[in-house]
This record gives sequence, structure tokens and C-alpha cells, in this order.
Amino acid sequence: MEYIWYIIAALGAGIGTGLAGLSAATVMVPILIVLCPSFGGEYGAYQATAIALASDILGSAVTTSVYAKNKRIDLRHGWVMMACIIALSAVGSYAAFLVGNVVLGGFTLILTFGIGIRFLVKPDTSKEGADASNVRLGWKEIIISLFFGLTIGFGTGFVGTGGGMMMLVVFTAFLGYDLKTAVGTSTFIMTFTALIGFISHSLIHPAIILERWNVLLVCIVTATAASLISAQFANRVNSKTVGRVTGVILTLLGGAMIYLNYFRDVTLPPLAQELLHTMAVLLVFLVIAVCLALLAFRFLHIDGEARRKVLHTIAFLIILVLLLASEHWYVPVLLCVLFIAVVYPVLKLCETKQAYASLFQERTAGEVRGSLVLLFGTAAVLIALFWGALESELTVLTAVLAWGLGDEAAALVGKRYGRHKLGWRFADRQKSYEGSGAMLCVSLLAVLGTLTVCGVPLTAAALTALVSAAGATVTEAVTRRGYDTVTVPCVAAILIWLMAV
Repeated sequence: MEYIWYIIAALGAGIGTGLAGLSAATVMVPILIVLCPSFGGEYGAYQATAIALASDILGSAVTTSVYAKNKRIDLRHGWVMMACIIALSAVGSYAAFLVGNVVLGGFTLILTFGIGIRFLVKPDTSKEGADASNVRLGWKEIIISLFFGLTIGFGTGFVGTGGGMMMLVVFTAFLGYDLKTAVGTSTFIMTFTALIGFISHSLIHPAIILERWNVLLVCIVTATAASLISAQFANRVNSKTVGRVTGVILTLLGGAMIYLNYFRDVTLPPLAQELLHTMAVLLVFLVIAVCLALLAFRFLHIDGEARRKVLHTIAFLIILVLLLASEHWYVPVLLCVLFIAVVYPVLKLCETKQAYASLFQERTAGEVRGSLVLLFGTAAVLIALFWGALESELTVLTAVLAWGLGDEAAALVGKRYGRHKLGWRFADRQKSYEGSGAMLCVSLLAVLGTLTVCGVPLTAAALTALVSAAGATVTEAVTRRGYDTVTVPCVAAILIWLMAV
């Protein structure tokens, strides 16, 4: 299941890079270290920083290309910093190896949070840097560039960052760049510093490539794609909008990362401690998921029906994240109830707004909030029953995957290729054989893969997958009015548990 965290970490890193010049390590390293047990060894953090640097290379490069096309790079005032940063990054990388298990520095996380607050308060920095391109680089600017360039350069190698946040501060606050130019220039520099840092990390510790090549591949591809889309979004909207979005993302991510790094082991009642930890993980996921959804709505011209499926996917993944991040059954149950208590009144208030109507395009009034109550209420009951009372966490996890992935497959295939409608008794005549077939196959693979990975013998896993996938598919076919979010996971969970017994 660590691959889910790899993808989430890489998506967050890519969005941060493309939108705000954020180094991949700021998001990726804490997630890999805290949520992925395989990175808990002596050099786990060192390997995590190397993977973050590798993700920064292409992510920063594609981001730079987008900003360069929009003439948002200015090296006339940044060449001194660039030279210093490149020179010191390899030195910092070697020092990190000598120290051992280096974790992303608290200063970087605090800086991320602080910059987020700064852009929330003042989202537009164009006035500060409007004439920066016409100002000659004087002694004052050279001294500032030397000081911060040497400091950032050593830090990029030592803690595995590209130095994006520090460069953003220097370029906007000291050298007068506007936000977009600061991001474009910093990502240009990060392309080289990340390359040098990754090469030095790999030469010092070759196991990064030999043993972690699969993680490298997943993170690099995902982060690069997310960086490209985020950079295109940032250059199509005005600076004030970019500043506000940047402020929200950096504030939420910074706060969550600070907690996950430094406060998850504080002395608190066990329930409170686990609740806060799971909420921090969920917050990171929500920021990334909402950003991706908004980017998709803007660039892919997704219609109302498809937007409902995007919302369905996010809700399904929220439940999955709660299951994976929690150690005790009552934590996801409490958070499901809390989610309903918070989101329901918020959606109720927003339903009168024009932006809400254009975003979701509901079939009936209150459709979204009603669906969320049903979904998270059902999830809370299933978790309490199967994980809590029957002590079978795997049943809930497998049922959620069978429903979530299977229903998505049914919707995608059915809408596009569903030419043969279901004609048998009790079936929903709006659904198709093509969609049901897709759900059967995907649900079967989801159950089989989950059970096999969790150590269930192949024969037992295959039989359980066949029975539960067939039951879930039939249930989805006969359920009307969107109630399959309740019936399908319930039937799948019951069948999986009975097969286990």
C-alpha cells in the first residue's frame, strides 16, 4: 500500500513546484518517512531526499519551460545566487551522508507555513517587483545574493531540497521579483541543483538507484506531470489569484508537515494523538486532491456528470486514506462523523451560490451533501462493524477498493461504450452490460490484488474475489437513484467476510 503514499507525495510535490516553486522535498520527504515503513531504516531519510531531488529535476525543468514561454525568468539579478547554490549543493550532500539519517529541516517547514500566511495576507507582489528588471544589480543585491546563495546551496544538498522556498523569499522580498518571475527563476535554478544533488546522493549511496528504482520511477513521472499542469494553471490566471492559491496550499501543507514531523509524538492522550495524526495526513491529501480536481475542471473542460465522478473519486480516496492512516477502528469512525458534521452545513450554505451550481451541476437540490452523508455514514458503520466488532480491517479495506475502483470503471466504460442496456428483471435499465462487465473485472482484480498483497493464499483470494466481485456487480446493476454508494460496499464487505469465515 506504500505506492498510494508515493503517488500522493509526488502529486503534492508537483503541484507545489509548478504553482509556487516549492521543492519536492518539502512535501515528499515527510510523507515518505512518516507514512512509509520501508523508509524507516538508518538511511531511509537520505534515500527519501534523493528521490525528492530526482523528482525535482524533471518537475522543475517542465515548470521552467512553461514560465520561460511566458517570459517569467530573470537571471540578470539571479546569476550570483545561482552560481553559489550550485557550488555548495554537492558539499551539503556529502555532509548529510556523514551526519546520517537527516530529516527535512524544521526551518524549511516553518518557512513554508510562513510564506503561505504571507501570500494569504498579500497575494499580489507585482508592485514590489514591477521595475525589478530595470534595476541594476548593485553591491547590496550582490551581498544579499552571496549570503543567501551560499546558505541555500549548502541546505539543498544537506536536507535534500531544491531551495525553492528560500529563493522565493529572496527574490520577492529582497530582489523585487513578482511572484511568477520568482517562481520561474527559482525553478530554473532548482533544475540544476536538484540534478547535482541527486547525482551526489546516488554516488555516495548507490542503493538509491539499485534498490529504490521503482519508487524513483513512480515519483518522477507523477511529480513531472503534476508540475506541468500546475505551471500552466499559474501562468493563465492573474498574479493575485496565484498568490491566494499559493497561500492556501503552503499554509495548509506547511502546518500539516510541521505536525507530522515534530508533534506526532508529543505527550497526549492516545486517542487525541492518533486523531491529530490522521487529520494531518488527511489534510495533506485533501489539499492535493482539491488542487488536482480544480486543475482538471479548468483544463479538461469536464462536464457536470464527470464532475460528480471526480467528487465520487475524492470521497472514495478519503475513506481509503482514513483506513490506511489509522491504527484503531474508532479513529476513522470519528473522523467520518466529523466530516459529515462539518461538510454538510458548509455545503448547505454554499448551495445558493452561483459558483457552487456551476461547479457541481446537481440533478436535484442537495444531491452532493446527501450523497456525502450516505457515503461517510455507510463507511462509519462498516468500519465499526467489521474492523471494530469483528476485528477484520482487511474486509473493510478490500470492500472499499472493490466498490470505489469498480464503480469508477463501470461509469467510465458505461458512459462511453454502453450500447447494450440491461434488460433483465429488477435491473436499472439505464445501465449497460459493458459497464457491468468493467465493474466485474476491476472489482475482481482489486479484491484479488489486495488480498494477495496482504498474504492471503492465491486460491482463497481468487475465490473470494470472484464471489465478492460478482455480488458487487449485481448489486450495482439493480440499485437505483445513486444508492449504490451504500449497497455495493455493504454487500462486498459481507461476502468478503463470509468467505473469510
